[in-house]
Amino acid sequence: MTVPQTVEEWGISPEDIKNVTEVLKEGYAFLTSLPSGEIPGENTGELGFYYQDTRFLSCHEMWLEDTKPVFLSGDTRDSHFAQIELTNREIHLDQLQVPLQTVHLRISRVLGDSFLQRFRLLNFNNFPVTLRFKLLLGADYLDVFEVRGLKRPRRGTLLAPEATSSGACFAYAGLDGKKRLTEVCFSRPPDRVEIRGQRVELQFIFHLVPREKYYLFMQVHPRVLKSGSGCAVQVADIGSSFYKSARDLIVDYNDWKGRCTLIETDNEIFNAMLQRSVTDLRSLTTRYEGWGSIIEAGIPWYGAPFGRDALITSWQTLMLNADIARNTLKFLAALQGTKVDAWREERPGKIPHEIRFGEMASAGEVPHTPYYGSVDSTLWFIILLSEYHRWTADFTLLQELAPALDKALHWCTTYGDLDGDGFIEYMRESERGLINQGWKDSWDAVVDRRGEFPRGPIALVEVQAYYYLALRRAAGLVRFLGNEDGARALGERAESLQRAFLDAFWLPDEDFAAFALDGDKKKVRCTVSNPGHCLFTGILPADKAVQVARRLFARDMYSGWGIRTMSAQEYPYNPMSYHNGSVWPHDNVIIARGLRRYGLLDDLCKLAESLYRAALFFPYNRLPELFCGFTRRGATGPVRFPTACDPQAWAVGSMFLLLQTMLGLECLGRNLHVRSPVLPEWVNELVIKNLQVGGGVVDLEFARKEGRTYCSVLRREGKVRVVMEP
Repeated sequence: MTVPQTVEEWGISPEDIKNVTEVLKEGYAFLTSLPSGEIPGENTGELGFYYQDTRFLSCHEMWLEDTKPVFLSGDTRDSHFAQIELTNREIHLDQLQVPLQTVHLRISRVLGDSFLQRFRLLNFNNFPVTLRFKLLLGADYLDVFEVRGLKRPRRGTLLAPEATSSGACFAYAGLDGKKRLTEVCFSRPPDRVEIRGQRVELQFIFHLVPREKYYLFMQVHPRVLKSGSGCAVQVADIGSSFYKSARDLIVDYNDWKGRCTLIETDNEIFNAMLQRSVTDLRSLTTRYEGWGSIIEAGIPWYGAPFGRDALITSWQTLMLNADIARNTLKFLAALQGTKVDAWREERPGKIPHEIRFGEMASAGEVPHTPYYGSVDSTLWFIILLSEYHRWTADFTLLQELAPALDKALHWCTTYGDLDGDGFIEYMRESERGLINQGWKDSWDAVVDRRGEFPRGPIALVEVQAYYYLALRRAAGLVRFLGNEDGARALGERAESLQRAFLDAFWLPDEDFAAFALDGDKKKVRCTVSNPGHCLFTGILPADKAVQVARRLFARDMYSGWGIRTMSAQEYPYNPMSYHNGSVWPHDNVIIARGLRRYGLLDDLCKLAESLYRAALFFPYNRLPELFCGFTRRGATGPVRFPTACDPQAWAVGSMFLLLQTMLGLECLGRNLHVRSPVLPEWVNELVIKNLQVGGGVVDLEFARKEGRTYCSVLRREGKVRVVMEP
């Protein structure tokens, strides 16, 4: 096997991994800090303030006099506003002793065009106190790939920080010819500024009268310049900017929530979980000039457009808000491949995998401008276009994207099938590209049960299932567009693929499917979760689908918190690995979708219960990107994966697809089908309001009575029909 070249392949992690972090995300920027709000100066982990894939603030430490504040609590509201509560240790001044926990420090944070925060100090002593509030700031301008652990042979020039009339300025001259600045400004001039190498200490003296509130506002403004311009002194009212950004975000988030389907249950914890997911989706959404909006993959490592992640998340959230899918389809169509480019693995019609905007991409050190090394994004593009049309009956968008559909289908046969056998394969051709290009894209993810890596090109089992569904769905779209002959040909290709798939991938001696076919068309044997993705596509006959499901729920695959990515009986298994034994929520929910297709409702309920119970152990009851695959035992929770993104888009979207699957909701044009609904065991009553279907609106009520779930239509507007099926 070729030596791995990229962060994703090595599975490199930062040198310092924090157990708990807090995250804010808005537009091109995101902030990760300790719960106390601090970014330690010796931070070799992921903490920091990032803008366009670059860390613009790598140190943010605080002192009251010469003591560290004591962390009390913190919270991130609606995914966009953070509030942190701190107090003082015992402080000894010249003529005075300030007792423990008598001075309160509250930090409020928002992200807009910049990072804005408000410090509020309140003295609860019965005497006045004069204190120095000190901040230590620094900026290392590491590219996010470097933060993750990738070593570069050389870097640009880190310039000396400067004191300004309102704060400080940090600067970096990159190898891409761009200058990056971090301008830090305060609502009042610092009483003292001291340059300490690449860091700056700023001191503010506060004369705290008992029970009076004192405020200090801070703005961190990132700038990327093509020329060598210097720092600019900020003269705007930072306090007004803070309040305006906070108000604007409240309005924007309320508007977003108002445009989403409202889901209410008799379980308040579940309601809060769903609402957090709604606001997380908004926080992960970014608008890019010229391309439109797209939901980014996750924080901190994947705060960028990813084709596969955005497509799957859009599919998961169609019942919540179909605009996510519409925006994703238009965005990715605008970046669809147009030429043969080995460095970026671009091909005509191919949907991009990942786009980056940091120094390493800009300087040509990585091919992410964009990079097209994903074997299944193009297939998911076709699937999502069909699903979106089924939910919305949006013929206008279908007509607009018909050329993109044709190009995607052309890629399948001309470039996706590398050896002409009818299957879709991949093989890395870019020296800085991914070795493995399915959803399990770490360097060791595609492996046989002896621990050996197969020679490419690789045909993954789930990719062929996606291809089968894409062909069937494309046939329906083409027929809708008036091309009956084209639709018939696509349907025949799907049937031919299904026959070839069963011959090539099925393992009669294991009643399961092979992981993949290697370059010699030999079956790669290893019991993994990938065949579970075949279920929702319909490529498997019912008897084989049941056998696959039964194998996935065997003790070596099912951890009690979900289905593992790899069987615990396999030699390469490691429950703490990224793809070889961990549990991924989106992987499980895709499998759950297939369980519904074949009527395996008991297994569906079992899987849903395990994911919900797992979520209760994570901060904000939010499912992370993945967690470790250790077996569920007693009252202890699932084991955290140390570098999992949180929030991460397709983990956030998983609960909506899981709920849709349990309720048996499926759209066909202007018909909403409700098929054998099953309420999850933690919910007895559920109401769905403002569900957008085929240009109409529906409100539904579900209730459990005597062990069965019943559905009632509360409201129906427009031409939509609700079809109840037992």
